Amino acid sequence: MTFVMPDSSRPRLVGSAGEAHDRGMQPTYSPPRAGISLTGLEKSFGPVHAVRGIDLDIAPGETVAILGPNGAGKSTTIDMVLGLSRPDRGEVALFGMNPTDAVAAGAIGGMLQTGSLIGQLTIRELVRLTASLYPNPHGVDEALALTGLADIADRRTEKLSGGQTQRVRFATAIVADPELLVLDEPTVALDVEGRHAFWSAMRNFARDGKTVIFATHYLEEADAFADRIVLMAQGRIVADGTSTEIKARVGMKSIRATLPNAPMDKVSALAGVATAEQHGDAVILTCTDSDTALRGLLAAYPDAHDIEVLGANLEAAFLALTGDPVDNLITQEALQ
Repeated sequence: MTFVMPDSSRPRLVGSAGEAHDRGMQPTYSPPRAGISLTGLEKSFGPVHAVRGIDLDIAPGETVAILGPNGAGKSTTIDMVLGLSRPDRGEVALFGMNPTDAVAAGAIGGMLQTGSLIGQLTIRELVRLTASLYPNPHGVDEALALTGLADIADRRTEKLSGGQTQRVRFATAIVADPELLVLDEPTVALDVEGRHAFWSAMRNFARDGKTVIFATHYLEEADAFADRIVLMAQGRIVADGTSTEIKARVGMKSIRATLPNAPMDKVSALAGVATAEQHGDAVILTCTDSDTALRGLLAAYPDAHDIEVLGANLEAAFLALTGDPVDNLITQEALQ
């Protein structure tokens, strides 16, 4: 399990953590009115400026994806939200509390990439132990059912597959009944079926008005499940909005058409076409002006058929806004 240790504090439990806080020291906590506010956050590690002045407000009940290439500052930002790292400058406010008090109040659940589960315990025993560390936890059976673990609840933690281990981390994160759930690459060890099951459980959790922040390399997950996407590059926020809004910022559309033996030099020279590629009998045109390009394509090649005009996808927006190759991002095409 992972210990979450806010600076200048003893160990505190966040989701998959494992050290009790002093119940006599719990701050007063009631359902939140304010949301999450990050103001002027900066964090450096020696000469490396990991986070360079982030301002971000998240309303209660939002599901927000944080995307960015490796080194963008995603994990550092998450660490500051959880109280694992203190900003050099700026402030983190979680439902009107600082991270240390929010953790102690059981307002935050975290599912991190690092750390292992405590051994020699069954899943049920581990989730029950975790629940005992919080002031107002969910029922253990409820957490097990929500995460699809009820049928294997009596299995020992050292006997689990990678996907089952991830589900146990999820269960220990939500058993606190937190108002904010923070997830760092939550489905990285899951297969396609496991990821669908995870996000189905996550939708059920968020349905109660909970706030969710997750960082992921799976673009499709951000596109499908986030109310809002925050795109980071080089320690800064470069885009913030719905998936549709971020795609619209790119502006380019693409045209796909079946056109066997197309002369690509002439197709790429059509007005409104930025680039042209051939894939078998199909041509794919990336356009600066799709209307002009489509008219020119049909005028020059009236036998073109099976024509589709597509807006920019999230991968294209990512590349355009971060200037980073997508090598570090996992797409469904790669998995198939």
